[in-house]
Amino acid sequence: MAGEMENREGGMVQKLDQKLPVANEYLLLSGGVREGVVDLDLDELNVYARGTDYDMDFTLLVPALKLHDRNQPVTLDMRHSALCHSWLSLRLFDEGTISKWKDCCTIVDHINGATNYFFSPTKVADWFYDSISIVLSEIQKKPQRGMPKVEKVEKNGTIISIILGVGSSRMLYDIVPVVSFKGWPAVAQSWLMENHFWDGKITEEEVISGFYLVPACSYKGKKDNEWRLSFARSEVQLKKCISSSLMQAYQACKAIIIKLLSRPKAISPYHLRSMMLWACDRLPANYLAQEDYAAHFLLGLIDDLQHCLVNKMCPNYFIPQCNMLEHLSEETVMLHARKLSSVRSDPAEHLRTAIEHVKAANRLTLELQRRGSTTSIPSPQSDGGDPNQPDDRLAKKLQQLVTENPGKSISVFINPDDVTRPHFRIDDKFF
Repeated sequence: MAGEMENREGGMVQKLDQKLPVANEYLLLSGGVREGVVDLDLDELNVYARGTDYDMDFTLLVPALKLHDRNQPVTLDMRHSALCHSWLSLRLFDEGTISKWKDCCTIVDHINGATNYFFSPTKVADWFYDSISIVLSEIQKKPQRGMPKVEKVEKNGTIISIILGVGSSRMLYDIVPVVSFKGWPAVAQSWLMENHFWDGKITEEEVISGFYLVPACSYKGKKDNEWRLSFARSEVQLKKCISSSLMQAYQACKAIIIKLLSRPKAISPYHLRSMMLWACDRLPANYLAQEDYAAHFLLGLIDDLQHCLVNKMCPNYFIPQCNMLEHLSEETVMLHARKLSSVRSDPAEHLRTAIEHVKAANRLTLELQRRGSTTSIPSPQSDGGDPNQPDDRLAKKLQQLVTENPGKSISVFINPDDVTRPHFRIDDKFF
C-alpha cells in the first residue's frame, strides 16, 4: 500500500534525528519531476521511461522546514541570487533549530564576529537521501504483508527517485526536500496587482496560500546555498480554471517536445506550462472555452514556444521579471528553433509519433503485468490467494485519487506517532 508506506517512511525519517517537523504536510502531485510539475533542473536526472521503468509517476514535496508561523522570523537573502532564487539564513532562528540543522548549513563568518548559517539545498538533499536509505533498509528487513516492494532508490541531484512495485504495477515517486511557507513572497507581490484569467473563478486566498523553496539554483548560482522559489501549490489551484481542450493541447505539445528538445537541454515541460498560463492571461476567455479548439491551441502553443526560443524570453508566470531562458546560447536556440519549425510544418505526423510511443509504453506495461500475474507465486506473507489483485486496486485507487481531482490541493499528512490516521486530504476532505 503505497500511501501507507509514505506514512511509515516519513514517520521513521522524523524519528531518526528529529529534524523533520513532527506533524508534517506533504504535497503530492500527479506526474514526476520529468513531467514538469515542479520547476526543477532536469539535467542531473537519469532517464526513466514509462512502460520500461515505471507505470505511474508522482512528485512528493517533503518540507524539511515548515515556516507557517507568522511570528517565525524568515530571512530570504536574495542579494547573492538571480531573480526567483534565494539563500535562506537561519540566523534569526532559535538555537534549537540551528543546532538541529547545523550539519546541513554552510557557515559564513562575518568581520564583526557574527556567524551566519545558510540552509544548504545540497546538504539537505544528501541528508535526506541517507535518511531515506536507512529507513528503507529497515523496512525491507521486516517486510509487512501488503507493503510495496522497493525496486529502486536513486539520488538524482537533489531529488530522490524511488520506484515501488505495487502488485504488478510500478510507481515512481520523485521525492523533493523543500522549505514550506504560508503566505506570499514580497518579490511576487506585484503579480497580484495585475489582471489574470483566474479572477472571479477562484479566490486570491486560494492562489496565495503558500509557496516553497525547492533545491535548485540559477544558471550561475551557488549550488550549495541557492534555492528556487516554487509556486506548486498555487499552480494546483490555477489548473481548476484551465479548459479541458487547452489541457489536452498542452499534454499533446508536451508529448511532442519532451524528447525532441531534450538534448541539448533548453526547454523543459515547466517552460511549456508557464507559456500556457501566459496564454490564458492573454487570450479571450470565450475563445479558450471552445471545446473543439484543441488543435488550434496546440498550434498556438508551438508558435508561442518558437517565439520564446527565438527571443530567448520566457518569463516566470509569478515573477515576470525573471526570464527563464536568458542563459541559452545562440547555437542552442537556433538548433531547437529548426526542430520546432519541422514540427510546425507537419504537427499531425509528430503527434501521431508521440501517440504511438505512448501506446507502445502502455502495451509494454500490460505485457509486464500479464507476465507478472501468470508467473507470480504467493509470497511468504500471502494466504495463498492472488497477492497482486488487491495491491493493483490500491495502486489504481491512488492514481484515480489524483487524476479525478484536477486542480484540487492534495496533501499527505504525516504524524510519526499515529500512522493510522487518514493520510490523504483533497482540499478539506480526508481519505
